[in-house]
Amino acid sequence: MSAPATRPPGLPSLPATFRPTLTRVVLLAVGAATFVVITVIALILENLGPGERASFVLVALLFFGVLALLSRPHITVDEDGVTVVNITRTRRLAWAEILRVNLRAGDPWVFLDLSDGTSMPALGIQPGMAKERAIRDARTLRALAEFHGSGVNDATENG
Repeated sequence: MSAPATRPPGLPSLPATFRPTLTRVVLLAVGAATFVVITVIALILENLGPGERASFVLVALLFFGVLALLSRPHITVDEDGVTVVNITRTRRLAWAEILRVNLRAGDPWVFLDLSDGTSMPALGIQPGMAKERAIRDARTLRALAEFHGSGVNDATENG
């Protein structure tokens, strides 16, 4: 569905990406620091053999990989729809598929109510460390969904 020529004020230019930046920075910094510390310890300890040193570094790399995976979520919007990238899955949605964007008090992230009757978590907007930004991003995503969507969602003022 192509968007009308008149865009309401306050909507970002597309494409746009929403991500929990502070959470991402913390996860990647902790992962990198842990990797460095464990690797240095493996190299400093004199009574470790090469296999044991390698196992230390491998565990550190595995830990960093898990934290990098946890820092992956984001939501990218463009004129054609929304791409939701969660921890291990990516899903592309057309604007018409999104009926409602929800971020209620106490929710760990945004939920998208879809036209097939399901609700999908969108971890790219999380109020954990940056609540005000998450609320602003959720409102922006809601406004974009209403602007580009099918017009089915007329009462979406929950948060």
